[in-house]
Amino acid sequence: MEMKLGIYQGMQQRLVMTPRLQQALKLLQMPTQELQQVLKQEILQNPMLVPEDELTDSTDDDNAEQEASEDEEDSEEEIDWKDYYEDGFRSGSGFAEEEERKEFLERVPVAKRSFSDHLIGQLRLATEKEHVLMIGEYIIGSLDDSGYLTCPLEEVANTFGVSIEEAEEVLKVIQTFDPSGIGARDLKECLMIQINVRGLSDSIAARIVREHFDEFKQKKYLDLSKKLKISLKDIQAQASVIGSLNPKPGLDILDESPKYVIPDLVVERVAEKYIVYLNDRNIPRLTISQSYRDELKRNPDISSETKDFIQGRLKNAKWLIQTIEQRRRTMIKVMESIVEEQREFFEKGTASLRPLTLQQVASKIGMHESTVSRVTTNKYVQTPRGVYELKYFFSSSLGTISGDEVSAKSAKLSIEKIIEKEDIKKPLSDQKIADILKEGGLIIARRTVAKYREQLGILPARHRKQY
Repeated sequence: MEMKLGIYQGMQQRLVMTPRLQQALKLLQMPTQELQQVLKQEILQNPMLVPEDELTDSTDDDNAEQEASEDEEDSEEEIDWKDYYEDGFRSGSGFAEEEERKEFLERVPVAKRSFSDHLIGQLRLATEKEHVLMIGEYIIGSLDDSGYLTCPLEEVANTFGVSIEEAEEVLKVIQTFDPSGIGARDLKECLMIQINVRGLSDSIAARIVREHFDEFKQKKYLDLSKKLKISLKDIQAQASVIGSLNPKPGLDILDESPKYVIPDLVVERVAEKYIVYLNDRNIPRLTISQSYRDELKRNPDISSETKDFIQGRLKNAKWLIQTIEQRRRTMIKVMESIVEEQREFFEKGTASLRPLTLQQVASKIGMHESTVSRVTTNKYVQTPRGVYELKYFFSSSLGTISGDEVSAKSAKLSIEKIIEKEDIKKPLSDQKIADILKEGGLIIARRTVAKYREQLGILPARHRKQY
């Protein structure tokens, strides 16, 4: 069969996401703090958008309402603009005027010394020799976040044309710096540095780390007891001393500023009801500027280019206000559904958290699951029980003997409570924990208990055993 190149016409149906729809989805997913910055940028770029508090002439607002209703007929979408002109983009709390009077000052972070600066400062106090400073700075620059040396001393020696012994002498100086344990090449050396600093060089703990570190890591306390000829109780006491040492000393001086969480939603209890509203008091309330509309009326001979510019910006401004309002309604609708489904959590706490999926919420409010996912991503809610990420309220389910279901988070809490009450000399195995939960009505497999235990950061039974 002969194949030829040519141009042919054809028809096909496919789903195309327009740039405007893509932007709407981005706005829906944005946390409140990020949205605030985006809207401020939009105000600078679009002269038709102005913050509502900049409008001082009430007659302008009346004209805005009248002309907005006239433009509705030409708009591509049915929008009740009167609501926007009257209420703007108000906070859902119902106390907008009171909130406007509050002043929110920017928190300026206090300058902190970096990890390297902290150590180099000590190095300059320890020596004034130029070549030692150069080698020391190179070694400090080769430390990882935990404070361990990541390059071999041979590399340091070759770089500066010195012997390995000289490079090691500089490293020994750095290992005396604060916090103790800095500059170690492995965990064993890190612990020994801290033991020496504490003056325990001749202690049993030092001997365990120096001579029997592998057995200690594997918690072979019985073997250690025989080799060191001391009781299991003494071994346990020395393990507590070693356990008090810091395996990652560098993390103590990492330059990490605290991360502030600003809730996007607020849930408050009023009488027997839970009220949901947006925490949007810092977001500018937008309205349409009348100056350009008036310019079109006063100058009928205005150029078509200018007229198209104004009409285009007006259309974009209307769409943005509508999208923000739709975002507000969607977020409140999703949160109200979560509150309704998880009411027992708000009444009693985490133990009463019910299994819930995105699909359940989506079906209840008549939206797509992906929309609910965007609403709950990277957003937080302030509740009477604390601040939680919205994803926290969603959890898989586990069956019970009665036929009911409980959430995985509730099961984790039960496992944690069981382990807290166990006999430290005879810790419970994963299978025994599963049996205890089954006696309480929760059907759970041993491997599921092991998975949840690991997620909680709890060691296996043989590593929890104490003497």
